[in-house]
Amino acid sequence: MFGNYLIGLREGLEASLVVCILIAYLVKTGRRDALKPVWAGIGVAVGLALAFGFALEFGSQELTFEAQEALGGSLSIVAVGLVTWMVFWMRRTARHLRAELHGRLDAALLMGTGALVATAFLAVGREGLETALFVWASVRASNDGTQGPLIGVLLGILTAVVLGWLFYRGALRIDLAKFFTWTGGMLVVVAAGVLAYGVHDLQEADFLPGLTDKAFDISTTVPPDSWYGTLLKGVFNFQPDPTVVQVLVWIAYLVPTLAFFLAPSRPRSGRSAAGASAPVREEA
Repeated sequence: MFGNYLIGLREGLEASLVVCILIAYLVKTGRRDALKPVWAGIGVAVGLALAFGFALEFGSQELTFEAQEALGGSLSIVAVGLVTWMVFWMRRTARHLRAELHGRLDAALLMGTGALVATAFLAVGREGLETALFVWASVRASNDGTQGPLIGVLLGILTAVVLGWLFYRGALRIDLAKFFTWTGGMLVVVAAGVLAYGVHDLQEADFLPGLTDKAFDISTTVPPDSWYGTLLKGVFNFQPDPTVVQVLVWIAYLVPTLAFFLAPSRPRSGRSAAGASAPVREEA
């Protein structure tokens, strides 16, 4: 459940910060007349993300078992790829995210209402679609027959919304670069588990070999239905009897990705650190 909470918190906070930056800038510059089209774009983006999530969940139920496993495994791998790109992108751009969004919004203000709707939609929509796909893949990977994984995601998103509101009100300020670095590292660990689960799905669908070739089996030591087995599965998507291919893929992804992600980044010349702290509401 913690792993799913982290996903909801991390992904939801990115979207919340984007919304806060857009709204705070319009209020600060006295362009309250542009708030309605921006909110409209945000609403459409949220609706699209929800529709995408529902399509993934209920559309896959009509497929055969093999097709479900093939689809689930393929989308899990795609989700891991998108999330990996996202955590590296956010680590690189967190310090100047606000300046980048301000520039897009200035251009949209000159072009009119349609451009404002499109700018808000694109800024939030990408986050929403990534969140829907990765949440679906992660909940599917950590599903234990209960609503725990989904509840964890919803609690994470709710926390992100509250934090976003506090940022906007100026009641909370944090170093976003450090926050996204730490949560990004933890998300890479979660993504490794989702990737291994996706590989297992493809093995069950006969897309990959080695389903019966187990790397180890510690089911008696760490029973899946025990509290610690459930905890390990909820946080790391741990499986007590993984295949050799799963273990190899998990190591091949986690070790180099985490090493590159945590390596000190080179400072960018000419970049502003204006976005290093969360945006604060400023009245016109």
